[in-house]
Amino acid sequence: MHAIAAHGGLPISDPASLVDIEVEVPAPAPTDVIVRVEAVSINPVDFKLRQREDSSDAPRILGFDAAGTVSAVGDDVVGFAVGDEVYYAGAINRPGSNADYQAVDYRIAAHKPTTLSFADAAALPLTALTAMETLEDHFDVGTGSAGTLLVVGGAGGVGSIMIQLAKALTSLNVIATASRPESVTWVRAMGADAVANHHNLAEGVLHVAPEGIDFALSSYSQGQIPAFAKILKPLGRIVAIDDGNLDLTPLKPKRISWHWEFMFSRSLFQTPDMAVQGRMLADLAQLVDAGKIRTTATQYITDFSAAGLREAHRIVETQTNCGKIVVTR
Repeated sequence: MHAIAAHGGLPISDPASLVDIEVEVPAPAPTDVIVRVEAVSINPVDFKLRQREDSSDAPRILGFDAAGTVSAVGDDVVGFAVGDEVYYAGAINRPGSNADYQAVDYRIAAHKPTTLSFADAAALPLTALTAMETLEDHFDVGTGSAGTLLVVGGAGGVGSIMIQLAKALTSLNVIATASRPESVTWVRAMGADAVANHHNLAEGVLHVAPEGIDFALSSYSQGQIPAFAKILKPLGRIVAIDDGNLDLTPLKPKRISWHWEFMFSRSLFQTPDMAVQGRMLADLAQLVDAGKIRTTATQYITDFSAAGLREAHRIVETQTNCGKIVVTR
């Protein structure tokens, strides 16, 4: 089968950074479904992993978000059959979705929303799971939960879906950060109640929420800990989805808790509750089909090849796009 692989950690401007290769079609393990991939979307994790590839490593098939059709099922698979249309975010320690066919554990997949195309469905899984795990596992909020949530980087992939999910699943007041006019327009379209400029985070947030905030989702944490200490209320909670060595000492006086969100933890460590991700994606599909959540896809590249993936990586690496970039057949 055809696949697209990363090799050598090359810059995306280099044609060898992502290359077309031929590999064997995967065979299903007992808990796997084999999916004919129809569309994928690109996340920062894709280009970060590509950049970290060493020249001595074998070419690696990247890609996480995907939507497609089940072509085979393992012996222990429940709830899926050949021909089912599915979507999922995959696992970080297995070959990815940038290929004609992919093996994925059925417990972290779900039937895709019936009202969305493969392309629009592929934009959702990784970012939606990140947001749903944040709300459910870390913030412990649900229907009727009140308070104020700050979404840093509201126009990004995770921010775009977090705003929608927080408004659909809770009673939280949502503040999103954005600075460019197109980003401000986008986060308001997603449902943000207010917008703050992240170039001076504390000033921007306190301007629209003078009493402070209860929760924060941080996609840009470096250098912002003093600001978080100022704007979070006592016993507030922060969930970070980025990386970095941070001094969290300023958060201690208010007992502000810091949580790391890593969507791949359940599949990477085969946790007993791994099927939670499949359930979350099934819940998301129902919300989409009920008209409560919209796709966050904003750009479509109809070129499922190394050239098409390189263009998608290039756009995402600029970190200026609103929503998600999708590559489809």
